[in-house]
Amino acid sequence: SALSTSVWAHHMFVTGKVVLPFFAATSFLIAVPTGVKVFNWIGTMWGGSLRFDPPMLFAIGFLVTFVGGGLTGVMLASPTLDFHLSDTYFVVAHLHYVMGGTVIFALFAAIYFWWPKVTGRMLSKGLGQIHFVLMLIGFHMTFLFMHLLGRDGMPRRVADYEPVDGFERWNFVASIGMVVLTASIIPFGMNVVRSLRSPPTVGADPWEANSLEWATSSPPPVHNFEWLPPIRSERPVFDLRWINHADVTAVGTTDAWGAREEHDERWLPLHPSSPEPEREGHDVTEQGPSTNGDRG
Repeated sequence: SALSTSVWAHHMFVTGKVVLPFFAATSFLIAVPTGVKVFNWIGTMWGGSLRFDPPMLFAIGFLVTFVGGGLTGVMLASPTLDFHLSDTYFVVAHLHYVMGGTVIFALFAAIYFWWPKVTGRMLSKGLGQIHFVLMLIGFHMTFLFMHLLGRDGMPRRVADYEPVDGFERWNFVASIGMVVLTASIIPFGMNVVRSLRSPPTVGADPWEANSLEWATSSPPPVHNFEWLPPIRSERPVFDLRWINHADVTAVGTTDAWGAREEHDERWLPLHPSSPEPEREGHDVTEQGPSTNGDRG
């Protein structure tokens, strides 16, 4: 947060109104915490049993895009290089890598991951993979080659240019990439419609996750949880998958809901089954003054 208060000034190198060495140093240093985050994410996946379902594919796409945007950001932190690249398509490409592609890939990773919990239905893995491949190719085909346009001196915010400028080839490639990127939404739309038209068949924990929200039904009831499972660690749903009688040291074969059926006494009821829990709350509130009045 301390670095972020000054790193923005690298956008003003060419104005002559900032101290170049100071703001260049802070812009270079911002790569250190950024690198820590990247290695943190890689370390989280390292040695794990990865399933390359759409959520993981889009998460990896986010990571690759974020690293690409970070590398070009380090390049722009150099005042000498920034004087040449400022207000060119190199900056446009960098901005879309950092602020556009990373957000889009992370957003779709979240949509594919949380869709079964929200709707009780799965999105097709095959259509999701097609969506990912088209979006990955389309995005990088569009914005990767804009770096070359910026290197060659094409200014940003320019809608036309002369053939003699030499910008036609990479603009043509970027235009094809944008068509592919736009077309990638088609399989996603088909996937959503197909999923919503199918009956809800997803269990509580389709991803074999660890955290508590995957112990409730998909979709959850209005009040989120009917029962509270036994919590022994920071990953209670993982513990439920490995439960064996009263211990979690041996491998079991029951899922979270099977564990509840075997060990009902361990699951605490949190809310009476009711289609309108909020209405019950209003009734209790309304009856409260009357009860107090009777006591008085």
